[in-house]
Amino acid sequence: MDTSFLEIRRVGKIFSPHQNVEVRALSDIDLAIRRGEFAVLSGPSGSGKTTLLNIIGGLDSASSGTVLLDGIQVTDLGEKRLSALRRDHIGFVFQAYNLIPVLTARENIEYVMRLQGHSAAACDRRSQEVAAKLEIAELLDKLPNQLSGGQQQRVAVARAVAGKPKLILADEPTANLDSKSAANLMDMMQQLNEEEGITIIFSSHDPLVISKAKHSIVLRDGKVVANEHLD
Repeated sequence: MDTSFLEIRRVGKIFSPHQNVEVRALSDIDLAIRRGEFAVLSGPSGSGKTTLLNIIGGLDSASSGTVLLDGIQVTDLGEKRLSALRRDHIGFVFQAYNLIPVLTARENIEYVMRLQGHSAAACDRRSQEVAAKLEIAELLDKLPNQLSGGQQQRVAVARAVAGKPKLILADEPTANLDSKSAANLMDMMQQLNEEEGITIIFSSHDPLVISKAKHSIVLRDGKVVANEHLD
């Protein structure tokens, strides 16, 4: 496997919520994620998991250090190129789902593909394909408020996968789900990882969810305290 797909080199993040007050969220993070990995960031609340995911995905900037995604130095890109990188190469799954409420499940799934410039026919084929894999094909014409939490999260995963990104970042994707729905979602994400070869990094504090990962990274107080490949 390619060990240089995602390289995080001495990444630090300092927030300044008030004048003369600094909060160090991340300190000298060094990590390498292989292409096609199914990796988890775990650790207690406030350990830096979400901050690190946001920096990897270009949603936030690092105070120091570099992030290289498939040879692209994310930390050096301007906003226009960052937007293109996120659109074409990174899928996001958020704890709060972040579906567009006035769009159907199908339209939410196709949203990124439309931005990428795919034809209506290609979008329709791909949305049906990923919906079938995630067992939500019968929900495609429903609005988000007509879906359960677990169904909305599957739509969010389908949207993240539909544009065939190189990387999916999922921040506490099972936090609002019951244990059965959480286990089912993780099984499906693992299957997508294996079948489509998409690298997936997710954050979680749920032991059942963490046990699904093939690469475990533990953060505490903004530092990596454990980094283990489990396959």
